[in-house]
Amino acid sequence: MIELDRVSKWYADFQVLTDCSMSVARGEVVVVCGPSGSGKSTLIKCINALEPFEAGSIVVHGISVGDPKTDRPNLRARIGMVFQAFELFPHLTILDNLTIAQEKVLGRSRSQAVAKAEALLKRVDLSAHSHKYPSQLSGGQQQRVAIARALAMDPVAMLFDEPTSALDPEMVAEVLDVMTALAEDGMTMVCVTHEMGFARQVADRVIFMDRGQILDDLPATAFFEGKCGPRAAQFLARILRHT
Repeated sequence: MIELDRVSKWYADFQVLTDCSMSVARGEVVVVCGPSGSGKSTLIKCINALEPFEAGSIVVHGISVGDPKTDRPNLRARIGMVFQAFELFPHLTILDNLTIAQEKVLGRSRSQAVAKAEALLKRVDLSAHSHKYPSQLSGGQQQRVAIARALAMDPVAMLFDEPTSALDPEMVAEVLDVMTALAEDGMTMVCVTHEMGFARQVADRVIFMDRGQILDDLPATAFFEGKCGPRAAQFLARILRHT
């Protein structure tokens, strides 16, 4: 479903990604972890062309992301992205946040878009809030809306960029529950997160990054059994000490 081959990226003279290679099979859940500034968010933003890259190749569902001929808006419509900061349209109701791209990008009728939106809001347990605006919801509710909005586009894969990092602890679980249900339904997922409990429970593989490089790419069981490299083991020890 997703294939990265020796991807490198620079910001001016600073190299933020160095020869990053990974693959994600259909239905696989991959967690990307590592210290702040290690290039995790940049890596997944390159996957759906939110960030350009200067070397290597990325292929998603048979489409070359770096090819200048690629229709990037169409590509992004097929790859759901959930950000730290929700990125909902504040002037639209929750229902309209879920229908606007369906109508404008996918060409669905209003009735089709509403039916899809209502089904997804029910799925994330927010049906009663469809008439509200984002500012009237909690952070956890807004993030669940963001997930539902991404799913409304019928994505072939979902990317999550630290979706719980901006939430109060009590709201984290409700978002992780939705993500866990998606994984159980077979959605292809790449999740940048420090939620190691989620990773241990749901991930098929764990990728560890530091200083723009992928240092470990292991089955989740092996990663949590300590079969990773010394830098990942040090990171994991510090994270698990407080969980």
